[in-house]
Amino acid sequence: MNMQTPSDLAPPQPRSLAEMQLPMVMMRDILLKTIFRKNTETVSETASALCLPIPITQELIDLARAQRLVEATGSLSASGGNELGYQLTDAGKARALDALAQSEYFGAMPVPLAIYEQQVKRQSIRNIQVTRSQLTAAMGSLVLPDSLLDHLGPAVSAGRSILMYGPPGNGKSSISNGIRNALGDQIFVPRAIEYSGQVITVYDPIVHDAIEQEPDDPTRLRRPKRFDARYVRCKRPTVVTGGELSLSMLDLVYNPTARTYQAPLQMKSTGGIFIVDDLGRQAESPQALINRWIVPLEENKDILGLQSGEKFEVPFDTLVIFSTNFHPNEIFDKAALRRIFFKILIDGPNQQDFLKIFALVARKKGMPLDEKALIYLLKEKYPQIDNVYANYQPVFLIDQMISICEFEGLPYQMTPELIDRAWDNLFVRESEIIH
Repeated sequence: MNMQTPSDLAPPQPRSLAEMQLPMVMMRDILLKTIFRKNTETVSETASALCLPIPITQELIDLARAQRLVEATGSLSASGGNELGYQLTDAGKARALDALAQSEYFGAMPVPLAIYEQQVKRQSIRNIQVTRSQLTAAMGSLVLPDSLLDHLGPAVSAGRSILMYGPPGNGKSSISNGIRNALGDQIFVPRAIEYSGQVITVYDPIVHDAIEQEPDDPTRLRRPKRFDARYVRCKRPTVVTGGELSLSMLDLVYNPTARTYQAPLQMKSTGGIFIVDDLGRQAESPQALINRWIVPLEENKDILGLQSGEKFEVPFDTLVIFSTNFHPNEIFDKAALRRIFFKILIDGPNQQDFLKIFALVARKKGMPLDEKALIYLLKEKYPQIDNVYANYQPVFLIDQMISICEFEGLPYQMTPELIDRAWDNLFVRESEIIH
């Protein structure tokens, strides 16, 4: 895989207030709100809360002192060793309360949208090249035909959009998870970004899997390169949605109490994967969902709107995977299908691959294979369903036989009689129920 190291991708630390590219009043107010809410006393405590280098935090405090909003306490802080203590003046407290009434946001200083865009390019999902062996390894115990990998590999490496379709129970969701595992490297996610004076929180511990930082060891000859602490180093994110997905979930979420915004799902998945599972089961039609994605899929940018009605562009750097049990022609028009770069049929296995999967599952679950029972399954049972095999069936049938054996107090075994009992639960017989 053509992967860069985390230090190659790392956002550089800002070196001055001018480099921050944020409105000065906004930075000053976030400083005051943070001191007020977190009760920080020293420059180092405040710098840690703001996720900024100490020199920049000192510049901000000096600015606030010049405006008589912050004052030195005239004593060394009890918690800060030899550091001088600082506190808000009465005017500073009044300004902090006024700023909190306008926006409750405090803590990590946001990253301007323009700087965030540079970071997205640096760590783009389209910079990744996945090899056949890496993709195969990431699929774990899935048995996939080479012809499927022929299509899947280039689609993943392109980092564009994939539609996986086919009958249920053949591993579309598992393949999506395997693609996520194949990407396997790390990116940097901003805690919050700023646009037009508004704060949009992006980092979400539910979505983003943070990588623990190594403690800084001053005795090491080569210390890790510091990166902008306003970002969190994470595994490439994966957002999975299903039938619950609605168009409103793809818009900025405004919190009227805190007067801040939260990034929508597709923005949280930037640099990673956005999986729309069970397409066709949502309240909105698949066509409506695809229409919402037309600009992002074609132009690699999304358009979001503020409460004021102002629209703005954000980067769209996401591998979108649509997964459906419907045939694409049933749910999309030709224009929509043209916008999806790769269309891949995930079909059931042939008999040879079915037996391979069956043997793998049996070995994993400690179920001894029985030739007579397998012949019975293939010759007597599968003709009843026109010999249509699905990837989920071996797991289902073996789990059923295991449950029966445990209930009857039998050692794990495979017999025609147990096949019959397991098969009865695989399908529901057509019959009229009289109420």
